[in-house]
Amino acid sequence: MLDIKRILYATDFSPCSDGAFPPALQLAERYGAELHMLHAIVLHADDPHDAAHHFPEPEELYERLRSRADERMATWTDGHGPSELRIVRAQRRGISPATVILEYADEQDIDLIIMGTHGRRGLRHLLLGSVAEEVVRLAERPVLTVRQGAIGGWTGFERILVPMDYSEHSDVALSYAKEFAAAEGARLHLLHVLEVGTYPDFYFPVQAAQMFDMPELEKRALAHLRDRLERAPGPEMEASLKVELGHPAQKIAEFAEEGVRADLVVIASHGRSALQRVLLGSVAEGVIRRAKTPVLIVKSFGKSLLPVADAAEKGENVGAPG
Repeated sequence: MLDIKRILYATDFSPCSDGAFPPALQLAERYGAELHMLHAIVLHADDPHDAAHHFPEPEELYERLRSRADERMATWTDGHGPSELRIVRAQRRGISPATVILEYADEQDIDLIIMGTHGRRGLRHLLLGSVAEEVVRLAERPVLTVRQGAIGGWTGFERILVPMDYSEHSDVALSYAKEFAAAEGARLHLLHVLEVGTYPDFYFPVQAAQMFDMPELEKRALAHLRDRLERAPGPEMEASLKVELGHPAQKIAEFAEEGVRADLVVIASHGRSALQRVLLGSVAEGVIRRAKTPVLIVKSFGKSLLPVADAAEKGENVGAPG
């Protein structure tokens, strides 16, 4: 079972963040975790010499925002939180929401961050960025994103989709998904997207004519998926296996919604380089933007929630659970 002691639910009290509360509450109950409810208060103009912002005074405005945030949090937790669940309400001031969330997560040794996302696409999204995507890039722990409007009547995680690219990163995601599926009694689905012109090493050796023989490629890919499923640490379980042709992020989002009607996508974020912390475009980020399904992004570095035996078996250099 995953080692989850502290969950951080980040909220700005918008419809976008409201949708992330039901899964945050369910997971806190499931794992007996402490649920931290955090609101970031950001003032973009604290310069006392700027006459345009002299009314009200920044400190007065901060106190008003803090008070309103506390009232809203009390309403949420009193209306939804069971008495036996410990809920910590916090407001922090900072230069940006993502910075506040990341600093609080480090300070409180949070195991899992849960937050809403607008799922915007296009030029406007690329220029403005996203708080959720910034947190996903920089967090040293798993992040669960829930797209606005994705969850109506929340019923829990019943179908879990794991995109596999046969890397060690996706193996880690598969181990997380196995643990989630076992805890939730969920059905597991594995998907490999074959991107035209890009073939993993295990497809070879094949004849040139076979490079466009989709049945042969699909056969090899399915066999490899089955092997990965059996070898990945975690509870033994059955899973449906599927190979699709197309653009990975787009196909994953489509398959999650239309193929298996997934309640959760578990995907790995590759690496921690400075370049990847700045540039958009990874498959994981593409899935966050497109998928209507909640997406859990796990890391091969930083804090691991996997049982110690699983992490040791894979020889991962990750932080100790909890």
